Amino acid sequence: MDDHGRSPSSNQPILYVLDTNVLIHDPNALLNFEEHHVAIPMIVLEELDKLKSGHHSVAAECRQAIRLIDKTLGEATPEDVELGVPIQRGKSGPKGLLSILMTKRSEPNSLLPENLNDNIIINQLIDLHAREKDLRVVLVTKDINMRLKARACGIAAEDYSTDQLVDDVSLLPNGFHNMTGSFWDRVSKVETRQDHGRTWHQVQLIDNLPAVHINEFIIDEQGFVGWIKEIRADTLLILDLHQEPLLHQEAWGLKPRDIYQGLALYALLDPDIHLVNLSGAAGSGKTILALAAAIEQTMVSKRYRRIIATRSVQGLDQEIGFLPGTEAEKMEPWLGAITDNLEALHMDDENTHGSVDYILSKVPLQFKSLNYIRGRSFQQSLILIDECQNLTPHQMKTIITRAGAGSKVVCLGNLAQIDTPYLSATSSGLTYLTERFKDFPNGVHITLQGVPRSILAEYAETHL
Repeated sequence: MDDHGRSPSSNQPILYVLDTNVLIHDPNALLNFEEHHVAIPMIVLEELDKLKSGHHSVAAECRQAIRLIDKTLGEATPEDVELGVPIQRGKSGPKGLLSILMTKRSEPNSLLPENLNDNIIINQLIDLHAREKDLRVVLVTKDINMRLKARACGIAAEDYSTDQLVDDVSLLPNGFHNMTGSFWDRVSKVETRQDHGRTWHQVQLIDNLPAVHINEFIIDEQGFVGWIKEIRADTLLILDLHQEPLLHQEAWGLKPRDIYQGLALYALLDPDIHLVNLSGAAGSGKTILALAAAIEQTMVSKRYRRIIATRSVQGLDQEIGFLPGTEAEKMEPWLGAITDNLEALHMDDENTHGSVDYILSKVPLQFKSLNYIRGRSFQQSLILIDECQNLTPHQMKTIITRAGAGSKVVCLGNLAQIDTPYLSATSSGLTYLTERFKDFPNGVHITLQGVPRSILAEYAETHL
C-alpha cells in the first residue's frame, strides 16, 4: 500500500504493531499492510473485548475487528499465532502475516512505568527489539502522544493514514468557484438552449478551470451563477441558475442570507440530489438550512416520510465514558441543537401553532443514535447527520450505506471543531467523504461562508 510500505534501505518485511485506536478507526486495518507482518498486542485484544459490548459508538467497530482477527487466525495453533498466520486476501491468496504479540518479559527492559496500557505496549516493543536486534518494528497508533513516547524510547512509530486522502484540508473542493469579473470573458464558444423552463449553456473555455468537478457552482462578480452538470475536456455543460431566484427561495419560512446559503438550500430541495454535504464555521447556517429543508419536504411537499436525525455525541477516547440513560437522554445535546434552530425558525410566530412543541409533535422527526442508524435501512427518509467531523471514514461509510430507495442524506460538519482525540482534519470522515464524493453525479458539497449568526459571533470567529 501507499502509506505503509518498505523503507528504501531494506527489503526485509516490517513488523507493524497495531494499537487499539487503529482497529477502532478502521476494523479492516490489518489487511492494509501488504506483504508485511502485522502484530496485535494481547492487551489490545483485551481492550477490544472490554469495548465490544454496550451502546457507545465504537462497539460495532470493536466487534468487526475481533471477527476479522478470528477469521484470519482460524484454526492456527498457539505456536503459529505467536509466529504469524498468513493473511488470506480473496482470490489473490495469502499475503503478509498476522500474529498476536504475547507479553514476554524475560529481561527488565522497561523504560516506562506500567500504569498505562500504552506504556505496557511500548515496553513490550523495547523488549522485543532488545531480543531481536535485526527485526524492524513500527508501532502504528492514532495517539500522537503514544507515538512521541515510543520514539523517545527508540521505537519507530507512525500514524495510520491509509484512508487519509489529502494532506492539507485547504486542498479540498469548496463546491463552488468564485470568479473575478465576468465568467463569459473566459468562454471561447457557447451554445445556449431552453429546456422545460431551464437555460443550459454548452461552453468551451479559453483556459480550463482548475480542478472542476461535477455539481460544482460557478459564481462571478456580474451576478452569474452556473451549475456544472457535465465535464468533457475543455467543454462544460452548465445550468443557468440566476441569482435572484436563488436568494428568494423559501423553505419552512427560511430564506437564504447569501448566495452560498442559496446554493445549499437549492441542493437540499433538489429531488435528484441524494447526498448534500455542508461544511463551514459555527453559525454559518448548516443546521437551520438542513432542518428547514427537511421539514418543508416532509410536511409540505411530502417527498420524504420522515426525518432521521443523528450526531456523534462522544469521541473515541480510551475510557469511552459513554453516556448513561435512555436513547432520548443520550440524544439530549442534539435535541437542544434542533430545538434552538426550530425556535429561530418560528421566532416571529404569535400563535401556539408556531410553537416548538407543536412542530415537534406534528413533524415526523426522530432522534436516533449512530448505533440505531448503522443497523437499519431507511426508505423515503431524509437522514440528517450532524457533527460529521467527529466520525471516522469507516463510521461515515457504515451510516451512508444505510440510505435506502428514495432517501436523502445530509451531512453537516465543521473541520475546525473536531472533539475526538484520535482524529484530525485530514483523517476525519467528513474530509474522506468530501474527497471521495467530489465526482458523484447525485451529490453536492458546499462550504458555507461567513458567520451570519450575529456581529458578536462573527467577531469571535475571527478574533478569539
